[in-house]
Amino acid sequence: MNSNYEIVVGLEVHAELSTETKIFCGCKNKFGSEVNTNVCPVCMGLPGTLPVLNEQVVEYAIKMGHALNCKINGTTKQDRKNYFYPDLPKSYQISQFDIPLCENGYLDVLVGDEVKRIGVTRIHIEEDAGKLIHDDKMGGTLADYNRCGVPLIEIVSEPDIRSADEAKAYLDTIHTTLLYLGISDAKMQEGSVRCDVNVSVRPAGSTEFGTRVEMKNVNSFSAAHRAITYEAARQIKVLEEGGTIQQETRRWDDVKGVNVLLRSKEDAQDYRYFPDPDLLTFTVAQEKIDALKAEIPELPVAKTMRYMADYKLSRADSELLALNKNTAAFFEAVLATGKCEPKSVSNWILGDIYKVLNERRCEITELALTPANLAEMISLIEKKTISNAAGKTVLEVILDTDKDPNEIVKEKGLAQVSDTGALNAIVEKVLANNEKAVADFKNGKTNVVGFLVGQCMKESRGKGNPAMLKEMVVAAIEKM
Repeated sequence: MNSNYEIVVGLEVHAELSTETKIFCGCKNKFGSEVNTNVCPVCMGLPGTLPVLNEQVVEYAIKMGHALNCKINGTTKQDRKNYFYPDLPKSYQISQFDIPLCENGYLDVLVGDEVKRIGVTRIHIEEDAGKLIHDDKMGGTLADYNRCGVPLIEIVSEPDIRSADEAKAYLDTIHTTLLYLGISDAKMQEGSVRCDVNVSVRPAGSTEFGTRVEMKNVNSFSAAHRAITYEAARQIKVLEEGGTIQQETRRWDDVKGVNVLLRSKEDAQDYRYFPDPDLLTFTVAQEKIDALKAEIPELPVAKTMRYMADYKLSRADSELLALNKNTAAFFEAVLATGKCEPKSVSNWILGDIYKVLNERRCEITELALTPANLAEMISLIEKKTISNAAGKTVLEVILDTDKDPNEIVKEKGLAQVSDTGALNAIVEKVLANNEKAVADFKNGKTNVVGFLVGQCMKESRGKGNPAMLKEMVVAAIEKM
């Protein structure tokens, strides 16, 4: 990127809330149903119908407001946002304009080794529109209104983001926060989280914002990264060639890696906002607001920082452990037993156990594995009762049973051999059968000791203490 310019990015994230019913009616809030089956006169916008606000939508939005350090407006209202499009049967969307439910917050995100604070302008509640299905086989474009009235929160950031990397870190943190709070399934492949990206550039050192361009159809966080990089480069090229940037909305085509013009950008007055006459101003008691705040758990960035400080884990490992609420809780439950070291627990969870979770596409809570059994298995390794390889055998069993690791070790004969007499006999046999390797070691090729220890482990059927075997192999060769 041209160092003569600075990128300025603002993000608008739309997250579908995981309520049982829609925001203003009793229709199911469910993805994947047969087209136009989760609809009623209210969400279809038929004349004479009256919306009724879903209380849980308000509670979920307030939780997100607390998580993003917002001021909660206890008294607010719904507004009509007027625009005409086939997926919006009423020709207006019920949203919030001048008094959002939450405003003036911030989110701390990790970018590299730094904590970056990004302002949050507002979080408001609104209804989703329907979905247009473009299918030539069906003779053109069809409308599925199942999504009409699905509850959304829109999270609008301040233009505090200065790179594509910062934007992705912000989006990732929003995503994990939604999951930690349990207010959205956050499945991007199902459209549960979507974002619009606003990009402008300005001369380095300038305090004046450039003309911003909004990009729609950004359907993944990695796509947002690519879209920002592309649009910033496009704008810089225009400016370098003596042109001017037009305020407009463009559609991001992630397959082609380009964006195309959709329309000139609308301003608020184009939507002719006014208070919805069918919905009363509503008030949330301060006691309720405070009670919802008390339900907010420790969030991913704070948890990551704590793992780094308290357990001396790397930033990468800490972030991975904190990424999933269930995995983080399991990690801490293992440590609570006091039987093993944090680094050992982290290595097993992020290594062998994560591999199984990815293969099975499941959560750690869906395994039969318990924190107590994992802690016991790791402690057996740390006490050198069993080898690391034997630990993998034990893990295979306890992933799907609640069997005690000690019983498994006894049944399968996995206990590590540390008897010097037995190990000496193995070392002597291996060295006698590998004269070339012994000669190589004496000639300075000390890395051959790994091969010899491996042969000793093979001879002991994996039961030998590898640390002791290494010492004994080296000592025996030096005596030759």
